[in-house]
Amino acid sequence: MRNRSIILLLAFIVISIINAQEKEFKKWTVTPPMGWNSWDCYGPTVTEKEVKANADYMAEHLKSSGWKYIVVDIRWFVENTKANGYNQTDPIYVLDEYGRYQPAVNKFPSAKNGKGFKELAAYIHSKGLKFGIYIMRGIPTKAVHDKLPIKGTNGVTVDKIYSTENQCKWLKDNYTIVANKPGAQEYYNSLFEMYAAWGVDFVKIDDLSAPIYHKEEIELIRNAIDNSGREIVLSTSPGETPVASANHVSEHANMWRMVNDVWDKWDDLTHLMKVSKDWYPYIGNGTWPDCDMIPLGRISIRGERGSDRMTRLTKDEQYSLMTFFTIFKSPLFFGGDLPSNDDFTLSLLTNAEVLKVHQQGTDVKQIRNTSKEVIISATNKENTHKYLAVFNIDDNEPQTIEIDLDSIGINKLKTVKNLWSGVTSKVEERIYKVTLQPHQSQLLSFYTN
Repeated sequence: MRNRSIILLLAFIVISIINAQEKEFKKWTVTPPMGWNSWDCYGPTVTEKEVKANADYMAEHLKSSGWKYIVVDIRWFVENTKANGYNQTDPIYVLDEYGRYQPAVNKFPSAKNGKGFKELAAYIHSKGLKFGIYIMRGIPTKAVHDKLPIKGTNGVTVDKIYSTENQCKWLKDNYTIVANKPGAQEYYNSLFEMYAAWGVDFVKIDDLSAPIYHKEEIELIRNAIDNSGREIVLSTSPGETPVASANHVSEHANMWRMVNDVWDKWDDLTHLMKVSKDWYPYIGNGTWPDCDMIPLGRISIRGERGSDRMTRLTKDEQYSLMTFFTIFKSPLFFGGDLPSNDDFTLSLLTNAEVLKVHQQGTDVKQIRNTSKEVIISATNKENTHKYLAVFNIDDNEPQTIEIDLDSIGINKLKTVKNLWSGVTSKVEERIYKVTLQPHQSQLLSFYTN
């Protein structure tokens, strides 16, 4: 009887620790993270100088509006990368003695003498910002071929914990980790121990969610972050994370991608609106469905899709994209080159009333989603007013969209404010009408007192 009581007590303690860790990591992102990611404009070729330039711009122009993460995306550990694709013929990888990728010094000079990203992270932290990196799930193929040891084990080498099954189909840098092999958890622990020592605050991990949802590997990563002793935001990517795994991903990640890469095409936004319909119940509580990067401003300087350009989206389409990302409470990660921003692009990122919807909106709901119109509502967390985003997604015709305000809980109204234009007007009728041109939208705040 006494042994049974001890076992029950130990089980209770273990469960309490697990619950505390889960609750703790959700505190790191009480509101959706906001930052910049190098992918849309630089692909795998971004340099330390360019990262610092974007950090400098964010610190001067965006930090006061809540933007704070600077994220170095894909293949920072390959010396001979190329624009508009990947060099998979003869990549020169940079690894340490434990099979862990290191920054390529020709792109990140401050990484010399084994310093990794310490100095770059310190620079970004000195600006009052946070630093993030991209990695691919699994074990570097070069580490496997060289049979490098796993730090924290008694002589286990990485060739003992890998599999060629389910290797990423579009980038062959890594093999799959077999999660139940001795040394698998230790390998991820060693990674995040190193990232914590560098000062990393955010990690985006690719090929975790689709076409296969790698449940066991996500759990290895969550454990490694918790063991690292540092608050590191976990972003899973890319692709259409299966809704069947919603509870699991929201228990282990701070944010997760709902779709493949979103580029400056109207169809990408309407596809995102369609896919998002199943994710509304999972918005909030420190974990966030992710709409992907914001493909605005100057993109594809050395990117994957197309040539150096300002976004191909019209101004109306840019407002619509920002309105959807904002009311949906997606993490906001700008993909353009920040120092190249024009005044209009900057205005999209710094509208205080719009960002209040993003940070303070609750109870986000899809009201309508047809082939011609989309309506989404949210409530201000102080319950003083309701937000409504209205979209005409038809390609050809203007739409007059009618909304029964009583049916969506908007009553005792005095005024409505267009949050992008700042124009306020009285509400005279219980059926509110909005006339929009193709691809146009409005983000409205209905004041109830």
